[in-house]
Amino acid sequence: MAEIVAAMAMTHSPGLTGWFDAAPKGQQEEALRATAEMRERLAAARPDVVIAFSNDHLLNWPINNTPEYTVGIAADHVGPADWYDEWLALSKYRIPGHPALARYIVNEGEPALREMKFDDGISVPMHYLNPAGSIPLIPVTMNCTVPPIPTPERAYQVGSVLRDMLKAYPGKERIAILATGGLSHEPGGPRYFWVDEEFDLWFLDLLKKGDHEALLRDCTLERMEEAGSGGTAELLSWILAMAFTTGPAEVLAYMPAIAWRSGTGMVVWPNFA
Repeated sequence: MAEIVAAMAMTHSPGLTGWFDAAPKGQQEEALRATAEMRERLAAARPDVVIAFSNDHLLNWPINNTPEYTVGIAADHVGPADWYDEWLALSKYRIPGHPALARYIVNEGEPALREMKFDDGISVPMHYLNPAGSIPLIPVTMNCTVPPIPTPERAYQVGSVLRDMLKAYPGKERIAILATGGLSHEPGGPRYFWVDEEFDLWFLDLLKKGDHEALLRDCTLERMEEAGSGGTAELLSWILAMAFTTGPAEVLAYMPAIAWRSGTGMVVWPNFA
């Protein structure tokens, strides 16, 4: 029986690697401190595999054929995708996969993709949390862009089902859950260089309270859209990860990082469902 040993969430703004120095020095230091703490906590949890949930930026699927969820089942993963490597200022990396567990997830649930391409959604978190690529990865992308976008309730439901599936897995893998995406941002839109700090702090406060029902009731897709069209809905991955947890989250850092074009935050949950 597999065991959940860590649950984390962080933003994956490309500015965290691509133009890191553009942010004020204090925000740079805060981001490095928080990601270092996340990396240390992840190492202390000794996971055998990280299952990372991120939105699909229309890199792997066309806009007229975007699955709700996609699971990467390859034996190893290579990124960033061509063009994104220069934009993210990252060298190519290789991380082993976990085909057996990935196929188990697919057989029980959603679509599969053998050779997945990665942009900032997976690349930025792996750069900070798994820099040596030593922890195997199962990437799961979500549709947070193309209508109809799944509701927060649907994301939480999928997380709950997946949590029970993983607990029933016959192996003894220690599993870390990682959600990436958000906070408020509007990529390519008229508010591209604007961050809704009020929304971000409100959302993080809901996580700190640990009241799942209140968050699902109040943090609607419409509220996310108001905070940044086409980007803030990436928080669906955080809501999915929340289904693996109980009690309040610990907010390690928050930066209204306009230079990185996103509200930027790092969160961990100490207790698991």
